[in-house]
Amino acid sequence: MIFGIDERPPIRPAAYGEGGEVYSYGRLCADAARVAACTPGRPLVFSFCENSYGALCGYAGFLSGGAVPLLLDAGMHRELLDGLLETYRPGFLWLPERMAGGFPGTKRLLSMEGYVLLGRGEAPPAMHPDLALLLTTSGSTGSPKLVRQSRRNIESNARAIVRYLEIGEEERAITTLPMNYTYGLSIVQSHLLAGASLILTGRSVVEPDFWRLFREREATSFGGVPYTYEILKRVGFFGMELPSLRYFTQAGGKLPPELHETCARYADAHGKRFYVMYGQTEATARMGYLPWERALEKRGCMGIAIPGGRFTLLDVDGAAIDSPGEVGELRYEGDNVTMGYAACAADLAKGDERRGVLLTGDMAARDEEGFYTIVGRKKRFIKLFGSRVSLDGCERLVKEQFPGVDCACFGRDDALCVCLTDPALPERAADRLAELLGVRRRAVSARYVREIPRSGAGKILYRELEEAP
Repeated sequence: MIFGIDERPPIRPAAYGEGGEVYSYGRLCADAARVAACTPGRPLVFSFCENSYGALCGYAGFLSGGAVPLLLDAGMHRELLDGLLETYRPGFLWLPERMAGGFPGTKRLLSMEGYVLLGRGEAPPAMHPDLALLLTTSGSTGSPKLVRQSRRNIESNARAIVRYLEIGEEERAITTLPMNYTYGLSIVQSHLLAGASLILTGRSVVEPDFWRLFREREATSFGGVPYTYEILKRVGFFGMELPSLRYFTQAGGKLPPELHETCARYADAHGKRFYVMYGQTEATARMGYLPWERALEKRGCMGIAIPGGRFTLLDVDGAAIDSPGEVGELRYEGDNVTMGYAACAADLAKGDERRGVLLTGDMAARDEEGFYTIVGRKKRFIKLFGSRVSLDGCERLVKEQFPGVDCACFGRDDALCVCLTDPALPERAADRLAELLGVRRRAVSARYVREIPRSGAGKILYRELEEAP
């Protein structure tokens, strides 16, 4: 079965539930086999994810049996979902029981652990034999654009993560991110591959019940995006005593340097390990990591390539940059580089279009020791009266100048807009940012918003801000 879960001692815990449930590897294998038996051949399945055992059974069963799942958020807006259903026409739906009534005309085939499998009677589309999994692109909101992943992509990336995080059978990772999000899924996959355990919860880190479960089950690790760590700082995480915690990880965007330092100092003072990581759905999940021993010394750095991977920086002409300190587009090579995109059902028959090479679209610099720092997205740069400006860099500047405020920047050439969650700050922030950037004040505007819109994975939804009146 996938990740060798059938090779684990049957009594070893694979997962723990919120209500005290313990699910062994033997039970997971049996339940996954039942799911696989109901989806024979190579069907396309829409799997609606929660951080629950039912969702885990479906995922393990589909990948073990040969079905190709598209992982979606169980809370996805129905209008957006209908567009995907029309575009891809899946043969099966795997979803929480409470959602089953919303799909008339389907046939109930299996009920298990709060989930139900519905048959839609659609013929399976032609799919490439290497295709194993479909994920939405980071930040997608109902877009038909999907990332095509092979079993080789999935397993090679999981092996690399197990290796550099040193994940052993004794690990217990508690879920803090959606399973349909590549980072959250990578935690699930790497722990199953290692024969370790997952503590499955939909609780947020702001809820006392999350920390109760954390302590009761003696969680050894968790992961978070930058926004997760901003929340953790507010709820007092850095003053907590968590004796079972061995390490914690961060990915999903660049962590502000001062918060990076706070995390690293907490880890150092409490005998923990803090890993900054870098990745994209197009590379299955992870491409780079910062070794925990260098977390404080190299604050702000993304780190080095994962085992089996390789980074190169390219200049505007596509030539490799050899000199340290120069900024270029980051290219990655490795077995985890995915097959390519799909925009319609016919694209599922395509083969490997990337052949192990990914232009990340991120701009980065390499220091003398070979450590990489992300400076921004290639597409997140604008020109302000001739000066090239990073929108991601502008957000970091604002947060450094006005601690505690949440903000987002967008714009076009000669027009930068800053959105802030403090109504007293827009004019001051615009003045200060123009001063720091050395540009004319009229090039920078600012406005108050009640909150910065984010996806379930913590990604800023810039389009919503741009379209707001």
